[in-house]
Amino acid sequence: MKILLLGHKGMLGNDLFLRFAGKYQITGLDKDEIDITSKEECRKAINENVPDLVINAAAYTDVDGCEKTKDECFAVNAEAVKNIAEACNEKNIRIVHFSTDYVFDGEGVKPYREDSICNPINVYGASKLAGERYLQELSRNYVLIRTEWLYGKNGKNFVRTILAKAQTSDKLEVVDDQIGSPTYTKDLAAATELLIEKNLTGVFHITNRGNCSWYQFTLKILQESGIGGVQVLPIKSADLPRPAKRPHYSVLSMQKFIAATGKTMQPWQLALQDYLKNMKY
Repeated sequence: MKILLLGHKGMLGNDLFLRFAGKYQITGLDKDEIDITSKEECRKAINENVPDLVINAAAYTDVDGCEKTKDECFAVNAEAVKNIAEACNEKNIRIVHFSTDYVFDGEGVKPYREDSICNPINVYGASKLAGERYLQELSRNYVLIRTEWLYGKNGKNFVRTILAKAQTSDKLEVVDDQIGSPTYTKDLAAATELLIEKNLTGVFHITNRGNCSWYQFTLKILQESGIGGVQVLPIKSADLPRPAKRPHYSVLSMQKFIAATGKTMQPWQLALQDYLKNMKY
């Protein structure tokens, strides 16, 4: 199988590339090699590489930045998806695309299913939902994966941020009223491969198992890293004003994935242990 991976230098893209490189003929293109907001460049990349599968791991992920640069955010997260879908649809090429828990408003009290009503509360979520709709309208052969709270070896993430702050401060304030599922990109890459190998299509939610608040996640990060002497104070989202509003509850149901694959994801606590054990800081 020939795979074209867009955004292969990013956090998720890096783990996807490592996962697939030994098994498939894979080509990676990143923003220094292709402008996915250009319809012509997308079509050229598809025609030159002639892939069986295109994986789009490229995204504009600066949630607060999206509030200030709406046009750029929608160009990368929505219009680019349209470009990719149109180019692939001409040859019925399969597409794997990643979206987010932020397509939901966070007002729910039980895990969101794939068919739950979408109602984004910030520009980032709205742009990702627009991308989803382009994909579903224009492609006959796609896998749409919603995920959340990603961390991995390559790039900025919450775990690295907490570890860095713990080196310079003995007191951290972290919100405790946003609930989600921390997800290790290495595990997400493995789950993505499973969907591809089983030739599944449609929308799937994939996260590590279980959920917590950012505050609880922070406590676990420090505990597993053996860092003591740092006081962690729980605060409310309202006490940490940010340009983009965040959903309070965005846990994603994994029941469809489990039923379709017969597999489940490892708990987020074990995934965090794996990450800290294998990474150097």
